[in-house]
Amino acid sequence: MNKIFSTIKNPELTSLIVRTYAFKSDLKIKWVRPEKICCTKPEKSGDLAPMPPIDKKQFLLEFRNSKELETADEHVKKLFSLEFNPSKYTKKLYVHDSVEKLKRHEFDSGSIEVRLARWTGYIRAWQEVLQRFPKNKKLKVCLKELIDKRKKHLKYLRRWDYKKFEWILDQLNIIYKPPPNEFRWVTRKESLVKLTNKYCDGIKEKRLAELKLAFENEQPAFLQEKIRSLEFIRDEQKECGAEITVTQEEIDEAKKQLEELKAKKVVVEEA
Repeated sequence: MNKIFSTIKNPELTSLIVRTYAFKSDLKIKWVRPEKICCTKPEKSGDLAPMPPIDKKQFLLEFRNSKELETADEHVKKLFSLEFNPSKYTKKLYVHDSVEKLKRHEFDSGSIEVRLARWTGYIRAWQEVLQRFPKNKKLKVCLKELIDKRKKHLKYLRRWDYKKFEWILDQLNIIYKPPPNEFRWVTRKESLVKLTNKYCDGIKEKRLAELKLAFENEQPAFLQEKIRSLEFIRDEQKECGAEITVTQEEIDEAKKQLEELKAKKVVVEEA
């Protein structure tokens, strides 16, 4: 046992072990860890459009159809407008308009379309708020829970009514990203293996293309030699009175291939 430890503590052997462990490939492959995207951002949640700008001069939702406000004073109208009220009323108006587009009928308030439209409205409104106040932890948690809730209902709808699922995605302008069957962490070792395989495949394809081009360039000379050899063999068989194994059709076919290659080469050079 002491001998084993003495060999391990040998400075020369230790330096060898360190150099072997720190070996790096000479391939020019650079891997950068992908940037982590927060689950509350539109790129991760699947929302393709942000909350649209809303005219702040509109009346509050409860007083939108009020006839008294139409003839009221300008100062009174401002007091009942979105501009002079908290932002939650603007969010409420946006969610209401989103729900109105997908309602089945006038009194619909609990269908899957209405619920998804309502959640999408709140998600986009909260995402805009979170961009301005990224340290609002409570809002971030609520937003993440609502995104997961919407994704869960979209998964259920996708399974049981795919046509309605596609229609809702189109109306709400969102995309559904199903969870992977097998989750795998992004690691440096696995990523470098994939990049190395891709690099080697690229080298292989490049060399095969160069070899194919070289063969194509040598093909006319090969066909000329083939025609000369076939004609020589045919003439010798005639002179010797032996059975002729080379037909004129074979020679004509080789000549035809040679003419086609020459014509193709001229077209490529002109192009």
